[in-house]
Amino acid sequence: MNRLLLVEDDSSLGSSLLELLKAESFDVVWAQSLAEARTSLQTHKPDLVILDIGLPDGSGLDLAREIKDKSALPIIFMTAWNTAENRLEGYEIGAEEFIPKPFHFRELLLRLNHVLQNHQVTSQIKLPQGLLDLEKMCFQDDNGQMTFLANRDFQVLQLLIESSPKPVTRDEILDKVWGLESFPSHRTVDNSILRLRQALRDEQGHLIRSVRGLGYQWILGE
Repeated sequence: MNRLLLVEDDSSLGSSLLELLKAESFDVVWAQSLAEARTSLQTHKPDLVILDIGLPDGSGLDLAREIKDKSALPIIFMTAWNTAENRLEGYEIGAEEFIPKPFHFRELLLRLNHVLQNHQVTSQIKLPQGLLDLEKMCFQDDNGQMTFLANRDFQVLQLLIESSPKPVTRDEILDKVWGLESFPSHRTVDNSILRLRQALRDEQGHLIRSVRGLGYQWILGE
């Protein structure tokens, strides 16, 4: 049963969607504010978030950024704030769908199922020594042992995977993962790669290859 987090401050719409989604065999938690949503993300561990933009304690766009900075959790925006600017910002953040209000429940259901099906295919990567789960930010080896990745290390791994087969320089990794908020060095990147190789049981560098004088490259299937 797929777990959903519904973030909607309108009581009438929220209660109606809660019942309709439960009738479709979804496990749903309903939050009416950003504060409630943040708590539910930790306790409910949803497979997908249905998110309004205009909420009483802030913007759903801010919550979407928080989610996408830490995970690949899919997001469907469902909002009356249907401007081109909001749609573009939502997609730039990484939202999978943007549904303007008012809408037909059947449309929401179709898009919801489509996103879930696509996400289930792409969120897990079979590796020689086990399974990498991009949504849960963890690796499970063939013996069933789970290793959760630190946020920065996961961002480095995502960058390598998305750039593959192109190598990524240490400077590019520093810029995109650490930015200007601190003063990291190339050693910071090397230490992150070391932790990733240990987590993925890739001590020999068959998955994350060192490219001399440049950086690192994600290799899978060679």
